[in-house]
Amino acid sequence: MNRLSINQHHQAGATLIEVLVAILILSFGMLSLGAMLSFGVQLPKLSGYRATAANLASSYVERARANPNAFTNNLYSAALNDASWSFTDIALSDCTYTTPCTESTLATMDMAATRRAVRRQLPAGDMILKCYDPVTAAFASCTKATYGDLWIVWQEPSTFAALNASNSDNCPTEATTVYNTPAPRCLYVRFKIE
Repeated sequence: MNRLSINQHHQAGATLIEVLVAILILSFGMLSLGAMLSFGVQLPKLSGYRATAANLASSYVERARANPNAFTNNLYSAALNDASWSFTDIALSDCTYTTPCTESTLATMDMAATRRAVRRQLPAGDMILKCYDPVTAAFASCTKATYGDLWIVWQEPSTFAALNASNSDNCPTEATTVYNTPAPRCLYVRFKIE
């Protein structure tokens, strides 16, 4: 008797169940790869929003530092604009040769220019500026404060690839009330005016 007659039942290929299990495992891998790719495509846009917010915040802080008397007269404080969802353009107020700039008109022009830039460059963007008194460790009138707290607020698109929607980036309650679903994104900066 030779060996071939003893081992008559050898397997010549894969069974249908083995093929189906292999396809199932491969499809799970492809699904996770697709989710990772969509997140990877979305991340540069989201980080671009944060970089834009940092540039806008830096610009507004430097504008306020260039006009310190107007800051201490509470002219640079900015509350959240409840109409940030509207797409109406913010009118600029310019100083002209016939009407030279005063501290007040310069502060008004700076705020309008910054709000306009925030609205144009960030989705549903706005800003909040409050004065901070380090002695009392509380928000105060700008006449007593030399510190400011600035938040640049925007709403990221609600996509699967968006970052954790429950995280609100240290946003103040005004922002989380207006932008409630999904949670807003905020860039927070504390600065000293002098």
